[in-house]
Amino acid sequence: MEIGPTLLEDCKRGERKAQFMLHRLCFPVLMSICMRYRRNEQEAAAMLNVGFLKILDNLDRYEPKVPFGAWIRRIMINVLIDDFRKNRNVRELIEYTDFAEGHKEEMPVDYNEAEKQFDAEQLEAFIQALPAMSRKVFNLFAVDGYAHAEIAGLLGISEGTSKWHVSFARKRLKEMMQRAANSSRVI
Repeated sequence: MEIGPTLLEDCKRGERKAQFMLHRLCFPVLMSICMRYRRNEQEAAAMLNVGFLKILDNLDRYEPKVPFGAWIRRIMINVLIDDFRKNRNVRELIEYTDFAEGHKEEMPVDYNEAEKQFDAEQLEAFIQALPAMSRKVFNLFAVDGYAHAEIAGLLGISEGTSKWHVSFARKRLKEMMQRAANSSRVI
């Protein structure tokens, strides 16, 4: 994503046309992040707008030595995590338990093999089918590259619980992929 310094300066000055152009350029990246963390498009779009306003409010803090795409991704993920913390519901609180003791790391799923069998939309649908907390932790770990210690701090859970959610998500994804692969062979 190439964003020129002139566009950013115009946005800092509050020029609406420039802000609209920046929104159009950032939309695909931000929406893909939001859709990983939200189940429906309306919620994702609402979070995208909150995140984009935060990006505009903090443009004066942007350092050009950092890639702009990475900077906006980080802000968007933080907005989603902040919203999660603020709006935890009872179901998500009940959904996890501290499994730090006795946790065993499973063999990883061969996601390269999954890529050969399923397209991106199918894989995204599988991830969306995961329980909310497991989906959040899996996305932070496997997609966004956070460490378990970071995830634990961000979501207010233990490292063991973070590891459990990743392991659980991998196992569920593997099951979903196997069911889908078996059902496509039957046809």
